[in-house]
Amino acid sequence: MYKLSVSGLNEQIKTLLESSFTQVLVEGELSRITFHNSGHIYFTLKDSSSVLSCVMFRGNASKLKFRLEEGMKVLVNAALTLYKPRGSYQLNCFSIEPSGQGALALAYEQLKQKLSQQGYFNTEIKKSLPKFPSRIALVTSATGAALQDMLRVANSRYKNIEIDIYDVLVQGESAAAAISNAIRLADTKEYDILVVGRGGGSMEDLWAFNEEIVADAIFQATTPIISAVGHEIDWLISDFVSDIRAATPSAAMEICLPDTNELYQYMDSIALQLEQVLKQKIHSKSQELEHLKTSFAQHSVDKKLQQRELEIRQLKENFSQAMSFNLQGYQRELDRLKQQLPQAINNQLHIGQTQVDSLKKALEANNPKFKSKTGFAQLSQNSKVIDITTLNIGSEFEVQSDTILIHAKVINKESIK
Repeated sequence: MYKLSVSGLNEQIKTLLESSFTQVLVEGELSRITFHNSGHIYFTLKDSSSVLSCVMFRGNASKLKFRLEEGMKVLVNAALTLYKPRGSYQLNCFSIEPSGQGALALAYEQLKQKLSQQGYFNTEIKKSLPKFPSRIALVTSATGAALQDMLRVANSRYKNIEIDIYDVLVQGESAAAAISNAIRLADTKEYDILVVGRGGGSMEDLWAFNEEIVADAIFQATTPIISAVGHEIDWLISDFVSDIRAATPSAAMEICLPDTNELYQYMDSIALQLEQVLKQKIHSKSQELEHLKTSFAQHSVDKKLQQRELEIRQLKENFSQAMSFNLQGYQRELDRLKQQLPQAINNQLHIGQTQVDSLKKALEANNPKFKSKTGFAQLSQNSKVIDITTLNIGSEFEVQSDTILIHAKVINKESIK
């Protein structure tokens, strides 16, 4: 047995592991994911009883179509390596696929959910298309059959249109960047409509239209955009973000361009409606003119004078009747007053006489001459008759009979029971 250093042993183990496990497929659950600033991804792969440290370096990580998430079950294609400084082994991952689900399908759902939460699909921000566009831009491949289909439909429907073509790659790794750059450039040219699309293909072929940079370019554009990618059954991220989704490129041109033949029919319909409206207006104005003539005849100066004369005559008759009625009423009232006046005078005289007699009796009843009785006299103070109970010791008062007035003063006061 010979002696080894730690580094030497680790080197032998590293050589043995890496030569024995050059490529393995390992299935497990993602945990403790770290996205490093360098672009590398560090994570652990685990099952119910074990864990493995894993790394995916930037070159391979940049090719991932979906985002790694905690708890996701994946299938990893990797090689087993030893990290000598720590003496720990790990999986160097070349590719990662979701277990039971394709990477593209998962990436599609992840991006769709992300953009939906950010409001990219909100219907209230969708822009409407102009009814009669004059300039449109087509962002597509200049060599694709989809462009020829769109030009054919445009030529048959609406020839009075300026069409600019932005030739881009529509599939492959650089396609998404080319499409997004073309959208941003065309958006600065003040087109009425942008059509972004291509013909049908596999999910991989259409994938550029599922990229986030294309979705951002469509969402940030101020020009109305139609997404026309693939066939009717194909739904791409660009379809959800754009203002209008067309089932095919040809359908996009039918949506954004009016049909000349339909316009001619529409113009004929408008002309017929205009003619009917003019006839109705002329008939209405004729009736209005006849009404004005009749009204003028009824409201002429002679008619107004006759009407005023009738009104004056009627007022005179009404005034005369009212005066006659009022005079008759006043006369009846006067006759009634004449009849009632002697009786009223007699009643007032009788009432006055009665009051005088009453006053005489009261005067006689209060005259001291008629009240004189032996042993009785009237008490007063300051010429006012008082009651004896109001006097106190020292009070001065007058005692008066019908013939004598005595000035007196209270010397003593006693109660008699």
